[in-house]
Amino acid sequence: MEVGAVAAMRFVKDGIKAAKLVMEHTEHTLIVGEMASIFAISMGLHGPSNLSSPESLEKWIRWKRNSCQPNFRKNVIPTNSCGPYYLSDAASTLAKKSLGELGKNFPEYNMLVASKANYIPVGHLYHDTISMAVIDKAGRIAVGTSTNGATFKIPGRVGDGPIAGSSAYADDEVGACGATGDGDIMMRFLPCYQVVESMRRGMEPKLAAADAISRIARKYPNFVGAIFALNKNGVHAGACHGWTFQYSVRTSSMKEVEVFTVEP
Repeated sequence: MEVGAVAAMRFVKDGIKAAKLVMEHTEHTLIVGEMASIFAISMGLHGPSNLSSPESLEKWIRWKRNSCQPNFRKNVIPTNSCGPYYLSDAASTLAKKSLGELGKNFPEYNMLVASKANYIPVGHLYHDTISMAVIDKAGRIAVGTSTNGATFKIPGRVGDGPIAGSSAYADDEVGACGATGDGDIMMRFLPCYQVVESMRRGMEPKLAAADAISRIARKYPNFVGAIFALNKNGVHAGACHGWTFQYSVRTSSMKEVEVFTVEP
């Protein structure tokens, strides 16, 4: 029941190491933003660093040229640009004015429309979550998650990666869980906490994982995500919705990692 996390941390590459430092050297659970960067650097991690790569810069430039489409905004105007954005309620009020007034006050708009922008489909191409669970020789269980966040996310967005019980959860008495997918949906359900608690009540990992995923899918049929479940005896399983999921396993008796494929 020890937890450490950082979120919205810039200029420091080793987010998972920073999270571990929070756990081991503070009484806090979560440190965010600029202060997380300062904390990490003060504790000896390398930085400040430019974390952009040629590939990420090229992707961002293409996205800007495409008027920042798709993106994660909804119920704002304008829908097909890089902003600045305004509340759709304002559009409703402005629509009552004469076209002449609209043209005078907002010459860049021929029409004001309040709707959802072109939404980014959450899939394996739009996020990069890594979640890993480990059981040591003494039976102690640890789990960690590292992510760069959703591609083209709104600045300041925090996903499920640093939220205990959502992207990861562990209890030595029971087992562990890791998750990946649409974090903005998953964090509303704390699926990994659900998995561990289901296993605590006697549910096998396969059923616990499927149950947690089905709870999300019932509310959000278009949800895309996956989880793995691991009990304290080393029994493991996965469940997913909206994609085919793979996770890997290695024990001390194995010479190579074994990859398991889970159908939605």
